[in-house]
Amino acid sequence: MPRSIFQPQVVNGPFEDPVVYLDFLFRRRALLFDMGNLRRLAPRKLLRISDVFVSHTHMDHFNDFDWLIRITLGRDLHLRLFGPPGFIDRVDHRLQGYTWNLVENYATDVTLEVTELHPGERGRRAVFRCRERFRRRDETAIDLPGNVLRDEPGLRVTGTLLDHGVPCLAVAVQEKRHVNIWKNRLAELGLGPGPWLADLKDAIHEDRPDTTPVRAEWSDDDGRHRRHLTLADLRPVVELTPGQRIAWVVDAAPTAGNETRIVELLRDAHVAFIEACFLHADAARAADRSHLTARRAGELARAAGVERLVPIHFSPRYSGEAARLEAEAQAAFAGRAADAGG
Repeated sequence: MPRSIFQPQVVNGPFEDPVVYLDFLFRRRALLFDMGNLRRLAPRKLLRISDVFVSHTHMDHFNDFDWLIRITLGRDLHLRLFGPPGFIDRVDHRLQGYTWNLVENYATDVTLEVTELHPGERGRRAVFRCRERFRRRDETAIDLPGNVLRDEPGLRVTGTLLDHGVPCLAVAVQEKRHVNIWKNRLAELGLGPGPWLADLKDAIHEDRPDTTPVRAEWSDDDGRHRRHLTLADLRPVVELTPGQRIAWVVDAAPTAGNETRIVELLRDAHVAFIEACFLHADAARAADRSHLTARRAGELARAAGVERLVPIHFSPRYSGEAARLEAEAQAAFAGRAADAGG
């Protein structure tokens, strides 16, 4: 697996609400996947979040939307939220359940930019601002070519819609390329590591010209240091490698259409978080409830060429048997479905 800025964390236990927190190494930024129960995440972590991807608005995936807004109030933040069709309405209803008569006086403003993915590479987007009492505004239809939800110099996020009885969003996050810094070469230039390296990496990701100025600032036992260089000066300390791909799939019926879309989304992922709600022995029950079995999750990850599978979102009916679900998923992933049991 390539080195990456991505630092994923499964927030809750396997039988609890399936939340994944994707931190960015050396940056004050994170992505969030679903927000059923966020209480295990410290406020400082919640305040790092720039983008939230909500699969659908069943309670175990959306319950702590209010908590996230509560933590962000009083801050100047622009938070992007993504979900399936109807998501803008759900956000609007939650916000209008509160009274906002004093927020015009806040010195700061929280802005929510809410995007829905629709079939046919289409979508809708609306904005909610705290100082406007979170009134829905600027709603418009948008094009989302290739189902690309975010496209930045360093990463791209694509989505797909799955059937769970309701549309359900699944996403993949692709680090376009990873910028490695050779510390020994840095030292040879008389430079030290520090937050300034994030600016250097941004300049590389954005393909800025070699004449771009870079200010290097760092601290060591001899005190604080500052040097002014150009991007060309720093090229020798940089190595570019392929970036990491992380995929996330929860709540999907075991249909042929879903499985085709899941494999396409998971293709060549380095890490895939996939729901594994039921044992294969209970496949009929899984289909009735529009969920995958652990075995099927493993098979789909294997078919897609995934490097590492992380099964999540186990049904509470198997409480105390997490190891069975994990073993079944991993056996199928390794091509040993016959050994998985059930």
